[in-house]
Amino acid sequence: MAQFSNDQLKTIAVMTSGGDAPGMNAAIRAVVRLALSNGIKVKGIFHGYQGLLDNQIEDLSTRMMANIIQKGGTILKTGRAPEMHKPEARKKAADHLKSQNIDAIVCIGGDGSLTGAHLLWKEHGIPIVGVPGTIDNDIYGSELTIGFDTAINTAMRSIDQIRDTAASHDRLFIVEVMGRNSGFIATWTGLSGGAEEIFFQQNPVTVDHAIEHIKRGMARGKMSSILVTAEGEKPGRAYDLSEAIRKKSGFEAKVCILGHTQRGGAPTALDRVLASQLGAKAVEVLQNGQCDLMVGIMKNEVCLVPHGDIAQNKKAIDLKLVKLAQILST
Repeated sequence: MAQFSNDQLKTIAVMTSGGDAPGMNAAIRAVVRLALSNGIKVKGIFHGYQGLLDNQIEDLSTRMMANIIQKGGTILKTGRAPEMHKPEARKKAADHLKSQNIDAIVCIGGDGSLTGAHLLWKEHGIPIVGVPGTIDNDIYGSELTIGFDTAINTAMRSIDQIRDTAASHDRLFIVEVMGRNSGFIATWTGLSGGAEEIFFQQNPVTVDHAIEHIKRGMARGKMSSILVTAEGEKPGRAYDLSEAIRKKSGFEAKVCILGHTQRGGAPTALDRVLASQLGAKAVEVLQNGQCDLMVGIMKNEVCLVPHGDIAQNKKAIDLKLVKLAQILST
């Protein structure tokens, strides 16, 4: 982590970047209200890094934070800005911040957003503290990220409903959840939803193994099954699995893709509390003259993680949870 002179910390900005996640509004609320209560002015950057490049920056008030803690999405809007990969774009962003007299930023988003934050500090000396906001829960240094708990609860409820139909018709279902490069959502929803197998990039389970698992269940009278898969590189992986299972076993597998339903909806109590804690801590960190770090949660304690550590390490999925799901569904 880095240090900066906080003697003139009069104005901070807050932004949400990348994919939206339930609980982002709770984090924004915490940043704004804690900063204002400490005499620090707060501005909102709308539409993420693209909004920063377009100078879409407005003053925020405590009144504007009323009745947002329970809302999904983000009142600041969000998006992706590939242009920020270019040094000249980052200079433009830094110039806009300086023209708005912004002394520091709280950036709420995923690993790509935090990488951008690190570069703004490294190249232009803009003090930034990151807050992990992504349903994928794939950011190194924090056991949980804002939005993950809501996403897995949304997926779990869907699996519970699908299981009713699966049991009524003696059917095999493949439920596809989000997670391009991450299997955290698949793992947690698979275990909590009683899935027979869980497919994602880091888990070496094969179609043949899944078929054998299903057959063992049928041998003891279990006539319906649920498989969970992460979407992978593109949505629709479940259809590929369904076809592979049909060709190898003759079993017809129905497909249900949950898609972006997992991103929306009111955040759970856990996500609201987590977001409030991390948002408030981000302001405290800036007041202490610290930056180029992320505030996270480890063993129920708020922790500080240097952005360099996040970029150099990958958060690992506990494959013991996958094995447990297999055993308990047998």
